[in-house]
Amino acid sequence: MIHPSLGRASSPQLPTQHATWTVDPAHSSILFTARHMVVARVHGRFEKLTGTLRVNTDQPTQGEVEVSADAASIYTGSPERDAHLRSADFLDVENAPKIIFRSSRTEPTGGSGFRLHGALTIRNITQPVIFEARHTASSKDPWGRQRLLYTARSSINRADYGIRWNKVLDNGGWLVGERIEIEMDIQAVPVVS
Repeated sequence: MIHPSLGRASSPQLPTQHATWTVDPAHSSILFTARHMVVARVHGRFEKLTGTLRVNTDQPTQGEVEVSADAASIYTGSPERDAHLRSADFLDVENAPKIIFRSSRTEPTGGSGFRLHGALTIRNITQPVIFEARHTASSKDPWGRQRLLYTARSSINRADYGIRWNKVLDNGGWLVGERIEIEMDIQAVPVVS
């Protein structure tokens, strides 16, 4: 579930003022949306996530990111549905406990926007993915701690990750849509050495 403006910069080398930041899980989220019964939408999130950013503090849309979600922490508000999503029909959390995104490069799109290229691993299957990302703020919290804030959105086909379970409806449509929308909101704080 990441709004980073991170990945390797498109330029050959990162500038020297880059630093390591850690994702603040209390103020970050990985959200998803899936079509249900053709017209409805189901929203969910992963409640446990971690991550590390390596960012050029002068150019916060350049750097690298790795974000990981605990697949078993999926939450949609329905215990029965969540149990099914954890099963081998969907995330198979027993054999694939982590969902991981690792960036490979960034592509500036103007201002604070960029495309975050990388690899997304679900069910131990890794596929290339591009997030439309934005660096939304660099600020200090009320306790004087510096924070970087990012948002990122993408759309994946769940079948690309081996998630093919479905049922045909009476109207000929499918119970679960193929495409999954992903949105990440990330707040990161500097790693204190």
